[in-house]
Amino acid sequence: MKKMALPVVVMMLYSMASAQHSLEKIWETDSVTLRNPESVLYDSISNSLYVSSMNAGTIVRIGTDGKVIRNDWVTGLTSNKGSALFGGLLYIAETAAVAVVDVSKASVIKRIQVEGAIMLNDVAVDSKGIIYVTDTRAGKVYRVEGDKAVLYLENIPGANGLLTVNTDLYVLTSTSVAKVDARKIVTKIAEDFESGLDGIVIVAENEFIISNYKGILYYVKADGTKQLLLDTRANQIMANDISYDSKTKTLYVPSFSTNRVIAYQVK
Repeated sequence: MKKMALPVVVMMLYSMASAQHSLEKIWETDSVTLRNPESVLYDSISNSLYVSSMNAGTIVRIGTDGKVIRNDWVTGLTSNKGSALFGGLLYIAETAAVAVVDVSKASVIKRIQVEGAIMLNDVAVDSKGIIYVTDTRAGKVYRVEGDKAVLYLENIPGANGLLTVNTDLYVLTSTSVAKVDARKIVTKIAEDFESGLDGIVIVAENEFIISNYKGILYYVKADGTKQLLLDTRANQIMANDISYDSKTKTLYVPSFSTNRVIAYQVK
């Protein structure tokens, strides 16, 4: 039995080791152009990034090399945070409205008001063009279709990051990850995180990276297992609403506190 057990132990240890993931820093932007970047969004069509420079009320467009393409790509926004792309339009969460930007014109063409909203935060769009937006302070998720916002979910404490995968909607509460199916059945995927969850991206089937705005990044699987990838709290480097390029396996992390976007290779 002892002779048989040793190979099994070795295989288990190898499996555990191979399951670990890591981040390798590639670049970071300067700390002058951005003013409190709350979110970053990778656009595969233009192969560039849209950064929500919240305290400037602008969207800054930068290259995947970290260099600024245009620092005033879109202006005139208010408390702009999370964003999502669909059909040539960029949807951006403001305080109580979703600003709609025509990407080809780089201008706001309309705003979709969300009645009763306190602090809209993140945006996601599904394959049908239906928009979802969180209201963090109210603990709600709104659904927007045909420029009309209706309450979709409530009692979601600290509702923040959103992600659509097929017919499922993933929602971050302040301390947990939940999956909501098309029938609005809520299933907890992982929980007991430190309060402050912010952004979520999918990196493989049933595998995600999640940020905590305080400066923590986690690798999370749909079975609830989680791994700490990075903790930059000691350096006061925040990790806000993240984005991911699946082709290059690059994670883009905005740091609200240090006015930078940092790119990491996911290993």
